Amino acid sequence: MVRVYALLFVVQVVLAVCALISCLSAEEGQIRALPRIAWVLIILFFPLVGSIAWFVAGRETTPGRPPAAGLRRSPSGGERRRPVAPDDDPEFLDSLAERSRRDDQELFRRWEEDLRRREDDLRRRDTAGPDQSTPHAEPLRPREGEPPREEDRPEV
Repeated sequence: MVRVYALLFVVQVVLAVCALISCLSAEEGQIRALPRIAWVLIILFFPLVGSIAWFVAGRETTPGRPPAAGLRRSPSGGERRRPVAPDDDPEFLDSLAERSRRDDQELFRRWEEDLRRREDDLRRRDTAGPDQSTPHAEPLRPREGEPPREEDRPEV
């Protein structure tokens, strides 16, 4: 008989701990009937009855579906947007993708511009002829923000 009482005591303590955790972690809009402090005191002073009462009457449940991610009920009854971590926020992730796409397009545009300029320089050298080109001419330097050319890169 002592084993049965010990088992019932352990079940009661586990139920009370679960009810306390549930009560303390519930959003303000999910608590019904009494304020949070009243529920905590009921669960602490009457563990078995208070725990069962909390799970039956104290917390609001939405039958059939869990609450939407990122939304919570405000005390006035409407839903408001809860702050979401940046890596979970689809709008933030979309803005990162858009920014990356724009940066890639700008870099590609600059590379194409550099390639066209180099091709034009080569065409001008070819049309000028070998004896008209100046062998000691100043080497072309990349414009600011452009990637360095092969000859401008230091050897490793």
